Amino acid sequence: MPLSPLDIHNKDFSRGFRGYNEDEVNEFLEQVIKDYELILKEKKELEDKLLSSNEQIGHYNSIEETLQKSIVIAQEAAEEVRRNSQKEAKLIVKEAEKNADRIVNEALSKARRIALEIEELKKQSKVFRNRFKMIVEAQLDLIESDDWDHLMEYEVDTTELERLDLPQD
Repeated sequence: MPLSPLDIHNKDFSRGFRGYNEDEVNEFLEQVIKDYELILKEKKELEDKLLSSNEQIGHYNSIEETLQKSIVIAQEAAEEVRRNSQKEAKLIVKEAEKNADRIVNEALSKARRIALEIEELKKQSKVFRNRFKMIVEAQLDLIESDDWDHLMEYEVDTTELERLDLPQD
């Protein structure tokens, strides 16, 4: 166990024949006590500083550990967000492709229907044209027939019609 200033102060030396000068020894011991107290005080301050520094280091290590964990969590979260974004992008692309396929198929189907309708209209227009041509030709035949000439030759007796005239108002 180390000496304390009190141990030094209470130390009694035995007196011997032709020993050391008691005043010089006491004065030296007083100086040793003061220096020893100063050293002990400095030691205590250094120990307190060391303890404080160790606490700060512990605090900073805790902060560092927390920051490292936070960084790892942030990296994992960023990776998760990236993976989810890629999945979502793939789903969006697939949905867009499906919609594009559906739109193209609908357009092709509509184009086929329109083409069929056009063909049907062409057939109907040919039928209509042929019928109209037949009607016109029939009417021309009717006009060119002798019946018209025969009608022009027909004479009506107007005398009898004049007698039947009704009185005029």
